[in-house]
Amino acid sequence: MLTRAALVIAVGAGVAWWWAVARLLLDPADAGALEGTVVVGGWGLSLLPVHCVGKARAKGVAPWTLAWWSGRRKGS
Repeated sequence: MLTRAALVIAVGAGVAWWWAVARLLLDPADAGALEGTVVVGGWGLSLLPVHCVGKARAKGVAPWTLAWWSGRRKGS
């Protein structure tokens, strides 16, 4: 469960990201490097697989994922 401080930080970061996106879309001539950096940084963070855990801690992993990560296919 998120603490109150973590929730405030998360909402604040979301508001800052959407503010930067709106500035870039609505008035790109007036938007600066700060807005661009916030937008690209927020988008980059969305690509991180933060929900993943290491193989040692994974429970109930599907067999095809083990073959995928080991670089081998089943039957080859």
